[in-house]
Amino acid sequence: MIDWLNRIMQDVDNLDVAVFEGIATTHSPILDRVMPRLSDAADHSVLWLGVAGALGLSRDRRAKRAALRGVVTIAATSLIANQVAKRTNRRIRPSLSSVPIARLSRRLPTSSSFPSGHAASAAAFATAVGLEMPVLSVPLRTLAGLVGFSRVSTGAHYPSDVAAGWLLGTAVAGVGARLVPPAEPPSAIRGTDVIRLAARPTGSGVVLVVNPASHSGEGKRVLQEVRRELPDAEVVELAEDSDVEAVMRESASRAEVLGVAGGDGTVRTAAAAAREADVPLAVFPAGTFNHFAKDAWAFPLRAAITAVKQGTAAKVDLAYLNDQLFLNTASVGAYTDFVAIRERNEKRIGKPLAALYAGARTLLRSQPITVRVDDRTAEVDLLFLGNSEYQPHGFAPSFRERLDDGLVDLRMLDASGLGATLTILASLLTGQLGRHKRYHEIHAPSLRIEVVEGGPVRIARDGELGEEAEVLDLRVDRRALTVFRHEGVY
Repeated sequence: MIDWLNRIMQDVDNLDVAVFEGIATTHSPILDRVMPRLSDAADHSVLWLGVAGALGLSRDRRAKRAALRGVVTIAATSLIANQVAKRTNRRIRPSLSSVPIARLSRRLPTSSSFPSGHAASAAAFATAVGLEMPVLSVPLRTLAGLVGFSRVSTGAHYPSDVAAGWLLGTAVAGVGARLVPPAEPPSAIRGTDVIRLAARPTGSGVVLVVNPASHSGEGKRVLQEVRRELPDAEVVELAEDSDVEAVMRESASRAEVLGVAGGDGTVRTAAAAAREADVPLAVFPAGTFNHFAKDAWAFPLRAAITAVKQGTAAKVDLAYLNDQLFLNTASVGAYTDFVAIRERNEKRIGKPLAALYAGARTLLRSQPITVRVDDRTAEVDLLFLGNSEYQPHGFAPSFRERLDDGLVDLRMLDASGLGATLTILASLLTGQLGRHKRYHEIHAPSLRIEVVEGGPVRIARDGELGEEAEVLDLRVDRRALTVFRHEGVY
């Protein structure tokens, strides 16, 4: 058996040398001029970091996720390849005697030849980015393959080194996708299709209600920008003691377009007033998270301003919980605490780890409630409600691909018992909560949820606490509100 394995290894070595020598002795302008430059560009992953930077600057949410996934995957792959694999497999680099001098890389490596770190990083980045943005998968994999080939043609590696590096990078990206699943691909036709309204290049007919204190004074900056770009818009500034609902109704009653600059709670009040007055809504993001503005393609601020100037808009759904509107999410009980803890930490440690931390803090001290949904009874610790279907699945919902699917997104989690809590936390860590038997997800145009035990429960809509209730009646008013949105991606 050992002799057989030794013969196999010897055959692989012989094939390695033969392929390497064949490439080295082949004279080609591409091999002599292009491959060295490509190999040098990939040193220290500079090539891939450049691609990630371009994706990050695109302002497309999926591109940003792809860039982050790619960079993190490169970091993990490089650590494994250079600090583990190369240290445990000491292989001498190929002889450069047959490689043309002009083809040699400017930086001759001295570490172990096996595996190729360049190939590992290239495969890791291309695979990781392709998971988030499938449209880039083929071009990036092609470029990654050329980088791997350049390492052979410039004399840095044997072909098997490159193959091993490629397998390593692909494997790390695959494990990363299991731990933090990529967002589902966008709909073939985005639900919030653009409609045309009257263009308002100077903002005439717009009545803008601004909360100057929003997000530590962000409202003031938004106000300055809007006054410069839309000088004919009427501005109404909210004071600390303003009756926001009354101000919104009065402003909407005399506006051709109701504008709002504030957080999600203020935007929700404006949406109700715009719907009642049957006027379109222009959202100028000025809050901490701006969830609705981002999903409605009214983010960043210049996108919202451009939409008003050009008259581009879309129809969106309005969801109601016990006849009170919510634009983004509603929740009861412990989920409100879960979101607050997660959002406080997600910018510092990332949403997956923040969700794990919030889950541990919340689930270990929460009191479950028993609910009845469609004649089915379940004990739940966390209950989430979304206006339209959220992505990704699980208890870290981040965004919506469309805002007019006519559905309520209900998610429930039963974590009763220490064993269930531990397995749920493990599922949160590995990104597999959506498959846990105690996780339930329902999408429907209307729902009735009865709190059988543990009620009444406190309701929160778009992050703002409301009344207590034992019955939750949900419905969707489909495509009920017209909202200005930019036509492209900012």
